[in-house]
Amino acid sequence: MNGLGALQQFGRAIMLPTVVLPVAALMLFLGNMPWEPIGLESIGHVLNVAGNTIFMYLPYIFAVGVALGLGNNDGTAAIAALIGIFIEQQVTAYFGAAESQPSILVGILIGVLAGYITNRYKTVQLPEYIQFFGGPRFVLLVMSFVMLGFSSVMVLISEPLQQGVIALGNFLLSLGGFGVFLFGILQRVLVVVGLHHILNNIFFFHVGTFETAGGQMVYGDLPRFFAGDPTAGQFMTGLYPLTMFAIPAIAFAIIQEAREDLKPKVQKMFLMSAFVCFLTGITEPIEFAFLFVAPYLFVVHAIISGLTMWICSYLNIHLGVSFSAGAIDFIINSHLGTNQWLLIPIGIALGLIYYNLFRFAIYKYRIPTPGREEGSEVDDWAGSLPYRAPLILQALGGKDNIIRMEACVTRLRLSVVNDRLIDRRALRLLGSAGMIRLGGGAVQVVFGTYSDVIRAEIMKVINKDLNQVLFHAPMQGRMIPLEEVPDQIFAKKLVGGGVAFIPDKGEMVAPLAGEIMTIYPTQHAIGIVTAEGLNVLIHLGIDTSSLNGYGITVLVKEGDQVEAGQLLMKFDLDYVKQHATSIVTPMVITNSEIVQSWSFAPYKAVKKGQASVMSVVLNDRNVGGNAE
Repeated sequence: MNGLGALQQFGRAIMLPTVVLPVAALMLFLGNMPWEPIGLESIGHVLNVAGNTIFMYLPYIFAVGVALGLGNNDGTAAIAALIGIFIEQQVTAYFGAAESQPSILVGILIGVLAGYITNRYKTVQLPEYIQFFGGPRFVLLVMSFVMLGFSSVMVLISEPLQQGVIALGNFLLSLGGFGVFLFGILQRVLVVVGLHHILNNIFFFHVGTFETAGGQMVYGDLPRFFAGDPTAGQFMTGLYPLTMFAIPAIAFAIIQEAREDLKPKVQKMFLMSAFVCFLTGITEPIEFAFLFVAPYLFVVHAIISGLTMWICSYLNIHLGVSFSAGAIDFIINSHLGTNQWLLIPIGIALGLIYYNLFRFAIYKYRIPTPGREEGSEVDDWAGSLPYRAPLILQALGGKDNIIRMEACVTRLRLSVVNDRLIDRRALRLLGSAGMIRLGGGAVQVVFGTYSDVIRAEIMKVINKDLNQVLFHAPMQGRMIPLEEVPDQIFAKKLVGGGVAFIPDKGEMVAPLAGEIMTIYPTQHAIGIVTAEGLNVLIHLGIDTSSLNGYGITVLVKEGDQVEAGQLLMKFDLDYVKQHATSIVTPMVITNSEIVQSWSFAPYKAVKKGQASVMSVVLNDRNVGGNAE
């Protein structure tokens, strides 16, 4: 794994512990409700204690969360992290080298150690007479002794390390509005590669110090805000106008500039994305809708983001974030804010600017946002995730191409054997907003808030090890349901189940590997039998047997072994259009009785040889049954 891939994994790992922060913020919000007038002040006290406890134990939560993230969710890593942070706390406290409470930075470092040691030693085999201490138990032994060394080092460097963190925080704070401006730009830019969580962690949990009334030192913009520091929140406040107003306004601009025939579907998709962004602050599904087709517009967006944060800092607005600066955060955190209501008019003004800017840019420069690209369709696909999972897996290069797959809030984070095996176009048609290659086999695929569900469905496919056959598109054009074929024999599936294609280029390729079983004398249809026993018929057009082979050239012969994507036939598309009833080309499985279940990609434009257009699962007893 290269550097960016490692950072990607680390970014996801440090995000996991922050999921608990909205719970803490909600408890503090409810704890500050007026419980006294109704005689239930003890409820408010309990809620405040519970919320503050989460902030108090953040170092432990980060240690365990980072260890789990880096240790492939292995429980051994979590136990190792707990052992490590307990040892570090007690050793450093004994020597009086630091506060008894470890810092979040120390928690993260211990989590990294626990994750690495778990991955490195969890499969260690010892001699039989001491094998009891092998495997996961060996991880705990190694972690315990490593922490003795780590704690000894911390005794020596904890004080200068703490002073260094404070000095760095003071320097960043001394930059004032300019520092906030730079943070705003970097934060948006790093969203592209999913590394903004690392930047957020530095500023949210390590910049600035505050001493509470009880004498406890609190570090970081986020903990300082919830501890009552009136100067905290400057690296978080400016996110609210962006997530609640500006970025949802982009969604409205995309809706307005969509083609009239697609506007209802675009509206359904992007109204939901805008609502999710407004409510929870999740921005990627909207940002990725224009990132790849207009990167220069994303640069403008990043600069405006920085300026927005600078303006909020200049106006002395302070409001913290517990998750992602959406309306939920705004409501539950406002009781601790300063001038926070100014964010509403700022957000409305910014939303109007964004709406008009993006409408102008999309129209003027013909940016192919969803619903505008030539021949595009918008597909409501979320309800069919279990059926699309095999196709998404195929588009990712198949299960043998996947080394590791995790999901964060909006994207799949993968390590793959060969990222060139991934079919970007197929992923886009299957619902992806975009894909980023980080090098070294590290890849991110943005699916929005369904990403975790998609990962779970893909893992089901991988773990079931189904008898599955995957199909590529046999031609360039548009895929349609078999029921739309203008021939009742095919439309009623009397020949077999499958799909059909309307070609826009005169070439046909093999949709899967197999043996050429049949070539009709009039050259208009080719049959392939696969190793699993599937009989696949590709029938060029309707009533094309009457052409007697004119305008058609078959490039294979019966008995040939072919691979998926291999050229089978060339034909004169214009001639076939003129002389045949239809150019609609069915691809059917003629022995469909051996198929247990079917999965189809969206009925959209496809490229010749494109992966992930159809998959079938076979009955176990039939696998290989008909192959010679």
